[in-house]
Amino acid sequence: MELSIVIPLLNEKESLNELYQQIKAVVQQLQKSYEIILIDDGSSDGSEKFLLDLHEQDRNVKIIQFRKNYGKSAALAEGFARVQGEYVITMDADLQDDPQEIPRLIQKLEEGYDLVSGWKKKRYDPLSKRVPSKFFNWFVSKVAGLRLHDFNCGLKIYRKEVVKIVKLYGQLHRFIPMLAHWQGFRVSEIPVQHHPRKYGESKFGVSRFTSGLFDLITIVFLSKFKKRPLHLFGVAGLIAFLSGLAISLYLTIERIFTRSYLSNRPILFLGILLIIVGIQFVSIGLLGEMITETQTERNGLSIRKMIGFDPS
Repeated sequence: MELSIVIPLLNEKESLNELYQQIKAVVQQLQKSYEIILIDDGSSDGSEKFLLDLHEQDRNVKIIQFRKNYGKSAALAEGFARVQGEYVITMDADLQDDPQEIPRLIQKLEEGYDLVSGWKKKRYDPLSKRVPSKFFNWFVSKVAGLRLHDFNCGLKIYRKEVVKIVKLYGQLHRFIPMLAHWQGFRVSEIPVQHHPRKYGESKFGVSRFTSGLFDLITIVFLSKFKKRPLHLFGVAGLIAFLSGLAISLYLTIERIFTRSYLSNRPILFLGILLIIVGIQFVSIGLLGEMITETQTERNGLSIRKMIGFDPS
């Protein structure tokens, strides 16, 4: 298998046939073996029947259907776990990503990269999405140490080993290039064509910005301090403890030599608070060190059907 095309979808019934026809035309032109994995993330618009019919027409089409909506990261993770192609392509199902860009993505990947991300240089999205997106991409570039214009573009191509190593959950699909870069993979991007939405409306609301911030904090913590949590909590705790200790020593010396009263000194309570907080932070760090190697089981996803996959 040369190409695996992974497409998460949620209530995109109107666009699916057109998207499939475009992809099929491109892969036939490339003359490469392929599979198209469609992950139905709990659609309620009747997409199921069309997907089943599509599989009957083309056995290269494989379907994963969730019982409810789990989010894009979960859908991609489930697709990545089952890809067989040496090159893995992801795109959105709303026709805003152009399958005609696939040959260019392949060409760029074969220059020696492990992941090539699309850059929607000219976006057909409202200003309310474009402006926060520019700030988001600038900020993530600074944190990641990787300069990309568009981390969140759905159109990407990966070598198979990338999707098998990078783990997704929550909303971490926004940060796949960062995660791959931190794993030592070579990441690049190319400008790609972006189209206005043809059917329906965007499934992402304002909450994606706060979710993105929290997920970024999660990534930074897990990547830098997962194996050494005491280095994060211990430093903060040590600073707080020493600050509180210094305040307490100062007040003690002042009480001894100047005989001033401390009952009306709010700084006394600040010193005591800092000492307590410092001890608590160090304790949290030590507890984190104790459970660092504890393995957590992956939450199971409730899948209604899997069609077209080999039994395993």
